[in-house]
Amino acid sequence: MRLRRALTSGLNRKQVADDPGVGLSTLNKWITAHRDTDVVSHEDLSLVQENDRLRRENRILKEEREILN
Repeated sequence: MRLRRALTSGLNRKQVADDPGVGLSTLNKWITAHRDTDVVSHEDLSLVQENDRLRRENRILKEEREILN
């Protein structure tokens, strides 16, 4: 559950690990161990990739807006 949340929620690893019961180093080990497995469905992976793309785009637009102001 926590591994899936770390991979799909858009939260950074520290935010996910801050929930009681798992440390950041443990979460990092889980992610590394399951990076190439089917823990996340193809559909979920596509959503994660799209979220990452949109976050980058949003960051760039914010930076451009700050430059223009």
